[in-house]
Amino acid sequence: MAKAIQIQKTGGPEELKLVDLPVGEPGPGEVRIRHHACGLNFIDVYQRTGLYPFPMPLVLGNEGAGVIEAVGPGVTHVKVGDRAAYGTGGPGAYSEQRVMKAMGVCKLPDAIAFDTAAAMMLKGMTVQYLLKRTLPQGGLQAGDFVLWHAAAGGVGLIACQWAKALGYQLIGTAGSDEKCRLAQEHGAAHVINYKTENFVERVKAITGGKGVKVVYDSVGKDTFEGSLDCLRPLGLLASFGNSSGPVAPFAPGILGPKGSLYVTRCTLFTHAATREGTQAMADDLFSVVSSGAVKIRIAQRYPLADAAQAQRDLEARKTTGSTVLIP
Repeated sequence: MAKAIQIQKTGGPEELKLVDLPVGEPGPGEVRIRHHACGLNFIDVYQRTGLYPFPMPLVLGNEGAGVIEAVGPGVTHVKVGDRAAYGTGGPGAYSEQRVMKAMGVCKLPDAIAFDTAAAMMLKGMTVQYLLKRTLPQGGLQAGDFVLWHAAAGGVGLIACQWAKALGYQLIGTAGSDEKCRLAQEHGAAHVINYKTENFVERVKAITGGKGVKVVYDSVGKDTFEGSLDCLRPLGLLASFGNSSGPVAPFAPGILGPKGSLYVTRCTLFTHAATREGTQAMADDLFSVVSSGAVKIRIAQRYPLADAAQAQRDLEARKTTGSTVLIP
């Protein structure tokens, strides 16, 4: 038996309950991992509320790190005793132990601590596929401007650093002066407090009226229209989250007059659909973190039993950087 945070039905944070659940043995293509730390992400909230529906009951959590305790038939890339981490593989990370598909589990370099790994796998691989694979026409070159919403969050702070390492000028938005300073300290070339400034006007001023080649938007409903207005002709809006709610339906015809714009709704799980793809993204992330170019900021730690409070704080925008749960 292992302790886990489970919901019986969709709803608010009060649905998160600490329970004892059987763990069992891994089957073909599976591993059993004992967690040392688990990550907190907005996707956990989407799954809790039913925005991303799953069968009930459900153990939440999509990111974790720990030690492999058992491997099922056919698993060869990790073995018993290996340090390991994952950011894909489906919910179940809010637990002391779990059995899960081995495909998304990656061997963790000794130089990266468990809590760091749990704070960076889903977030860091998200930044990897966005900055390296989700690109506007002609790609991105050193000196190009990119706009990144929620730049002081866990994904955002990794993006600020990684974009700087790639030579891009990241314009980051955040909801307070303190968060803006944090983004700037982590490599954002420009910051905008969207609570006190019009981010569209500021982006136009920063770029000399041209706009940016690409907007990376995890906020959704509240920023979607403004994000389109920040793009230069043939620019790309990469929508990858809904922290303010899902984007309302819109007429594709509006994209023409705005400059023949591109819009994509992207997700990590498409890019991590194969063992090779997952490992390639993880290797790139491990490399940039090990080099020191990207540092993972863990600003909040909660006991696993306090997962409900952790989600409340995340939704209330009280958190910065990454948050981990400790079983």
